[in-house]
Amino acid sequence: MRLVGKELLAQFAKQHAGIRGSLNAWIFEVEEANWTGPADVKARYPSASFLSDNRVIFNIKGNTYRIETKVSYEITVVLVRRVGTHAEYSKWS
Repeated sequence: MRLVGKELLAQFAKQHAGIRGSLNAWIFEVEEANWTGPADVKARYPSASFLSDNRVIFNIKGNTYRIETKVSYEITVVLVRRVGTHAEYSKWS
């Protein structure tokens, strides 16, 4: 998959050192993945939440952080929409 929005993730990691290792592992796995649908994502990330419009929420580092993405399975792109702590996620609309 092609990951769009890595600069947003890097910026967040500068402010939250605790996510760096887990985030780098997630980035690597996403870029190596070949997801053809939600079932492929769920097989690797059982705790992922699926929302309307192909949005997927990933829990990072034991649910401490959340990444909201939009996945286009047809063109193999994962777009990072936002990243935050669990507390920040609770305030997202």
